[in-house]
Amino acid sequence: MNIFIVLGAVLIGLSLGLLGSGGSIITVPLLIYVADEPAKLAIAESLFIVGCISAFGSLSYVKRGLVNWKFVMLFGLPSMLGTYFGAWTSQFVSGEAQLLTFSIVMLIASRSMFAPVTSTNIAEPVPRNLLVIITGVLVGAIAGLVGVGGGFLIVPALFLLGKLAFQQAIGSSLIIITMQSFIGYLKYQDVLEQFALTMNWKIVSVIIFMGILGSIIGVRIADKIPQQQIKKLFAIVLVVLGIYIFGTTIFDYFLNRS
Repeated sequence: MNIFIVLGAVLIGLSLGLLGSGGSIITVPLLIYVADEPAKLAIAESLFIVGCISAFGSLSYVKRGLVNWKFVMLFGLPSMLGTYFGAWTSQFVSGEAQLLTFSIVMLIASRSMFAPVTSTNIAEPVPRNLLVIITGVLVGAIAGLVGVGGGFLIVPALFLLGKLAFQQAIGSSLIIITMQSFIGYLKYQDVLEQFALTMNWKIVSVIIFMGILGSIIGVRIADKIPQQQIKKLFAIVLVVLGIYIFGTTIFDYFLNRS
């Protein structure tokens, strides 16, 4: 087994355990550029992997009462609907277009990570619960289309719109990521069948196992490390990966056309 796959899997778990986000943004590039898998298969596997790691990572937050079930339902159920739609749409979109969208999402995510979330005193021209539902649908659609959990959007949304404490937003985010990841993975079975692709369960199992170990470490050290410093470091990684994926996808597209 490639050592970079193992190290990447630990990083996925650390990210989810520390921040409640970022796992799938590492998983898709790991599967494509290290495991050398096609984009559509990597997206399907990413949804399953991140769903499993998030489910395990959420247990600690559930035990400590750091999950707001009201907002899990308000955000999570609409996000499952959006994820289902996004996964269904993916069969009509090329792998190159999915990767380009994914790279743009990574760059947007890096902006979210760089910017500190400092205030919950925001204007609410639309009822707060309705904003949560709409955001859930949109985040879910992105998750289903490009295989991201959307935690980088879920955590700030719960913090700002739900007015949750940061740790509670992370715990709730992990539950929501689990919900939308599994519904997206189930819908993606149709896509895999259409493109004659099969899950690589050996790689998937290794990443899940090492990712869970990483999430255990992440949860345990989350209170001991400044969150903003971690977010900035992660944001730099996202910028580098996002530019790399965007550039290589464009290059490969024109290379194949020539």
